[in-house]
Amino acid sequence: MNLALLILVILYLVGTLLIGAWAGSRVKNTSDFAVAGHSLPLYMVITTSFATWFGAETVMGIPAKFTEGGLREVVEDPFGASMCLVLVGLFFAQRLYKMNLLTIGDFYRNRYGVLIEILSSILIILSYLGWVAAQITALGLVFTILSGGAISLPVGMVVGTVLVLVYVMMGGMLAVAYTDFIQMIVLVIGLSYIAWYSAGLAGGADKVFALASEKDWFRILPESNFHAWLFFIGSAITMMLGSIPQQDVFQRVMSANDGKTARNGAVIGGVCYLLFAFVPMFIVTSSLLIMPEKASELLESDSQKVLPTLILEKMPFFAQVLFFGALVSAIKSCSSATLLAPSTSFVENILRHIYPKLDDKHILLAMRISIFVFTSLVLTYAILMQGTSIYEHVSSAYQITLAGAFVPLAFGVYWRRATTQGALLAILFGVTAWGILTFVHGMEDVFPSSLGGLLASVTGMLVGSLMPQFMRSKHTTERESYPVHPDQIG
Repeated sequence: MNLALLILVILYLVGTLLIGAWAGSRVKNTSDFAVAGHSLPLYMVITTSFATWFGAETVMGIPAKFTEGGLREVVEDPFGASMCLVLVGLFFAQRLYKMNLLTIGDFYRNRYGVLIEILSSILIILSYLGWVAAQITALGLVFTILSGGAISLPVGMVVGTVLVLVYVMMGGMLAVAYTDFIQMIVLVIGLSYIAWYSAGLAGGADKVFALASEKDWFRILPESNFHAWLFFIGSAITMMLGSIPQQDVFQRVMSANDGKTARNGAVIGGVCYLLFAFVPMFIVTSSLLIMPEKASELLESDSQKVLPTLILEKMPFFAQVLFFGALVSAIKSCSSATLLAPSTSFVENILRHIYPKLDDKHILLAMRISIFVFTSLVLTYAILMQGTSIYEHVSSAYQITLAGAFVPLAFGVYWRRATTQGALLAILFGVTAWGILTFVHGMEDVFPSSLGGLLASVTGMLVGSLMPQFMRSKHTTERESYPVHPDQIG
């Protein structure tokens, strides 16, 4: 057991509770709690946008997938995830910011009505199960590794989750933003030092790149056949588009102090995420040179443990402190906002319709209670789903929002002819197609469920929006052609 390191990690987590308590003292209303009162400057929007994706899967999940087949195995994340933030900044941030919304669900209500608001919010809330479960799993893994197995994975999950839950319940998005700023500094410094030290142990960065090139890990494009390209595109768009209609992305961007800051913060944060996501991949590749036998064994049994094992067995205590500080920072930055996001969506877009007379004070209380309930549910789900990789948890999280929520958002913002009927059919067609391709045996190998759901959703939007307009136009034309009823002629 690495007792000293374990104590430092716990103290670091406890320290964030103090930040949460301080931020909680500044929360006066639901706007402060949900979107930090639209008050964040550019540098904080950049760090909190960057922190949107830099979580357990970036430090442990992505490197594990990278070693399985190179860059084409991680096209969904970090490539798709980073492009999501860039697209949000370029095409959605300023338009949505001007609407002065509290949640992304508010857009669906204003554009299409209450039914679409509730349906979209349900899909968005469900999508967080996998994402938050990945962060909880990683927290448990940290405690298990540092304790030498004395703390079991489920117990580690519970301890880590409670420490994150408390400061989120106290400070909301204000606590998330301030802790993200500190945690991203720790993360960048820590992982940069680890990469530099790893390169030295491996004999130089050139040898690490040469090994990756030798294994053909720099290849990003799929094999030259239609089937491979279909699934490549399906993977690329899952987080790229499916994460755009997400409350955690929305609340981080909308926390900016103006529309221009919202746009620039998202774009810069996305680019920074893509660039820095390569650092853990570099470190894991170097492990094959530093400890070839051990790394190869772990890649076969549990590739997520390669990086922690390298740090604990081959690096000095100072480097270990930096790594686990960076890892915990990454996990906490993701898990905090993703605990807050579905809870605010539930209260604002579902509960308020059940209890329409709630005042701001009781809505704020309801948000905090919802965070506790949602966290308890996801913790249970994560414990039951032990054995599922962190990357799989994350990659499955946003398929349902791609199939059901993205098209109504994109068409609602950019297509004036989009209607409530079109949005309803987009949700029904998209989710149905995604469900068939995902859960019907054998279909998952025929056509990518994410791409199938998106195409069906676009079809539903076009049919639902244009068909009634076409029928009305046709009916009007017929009336103009027959000023007198046809039965009366002759």
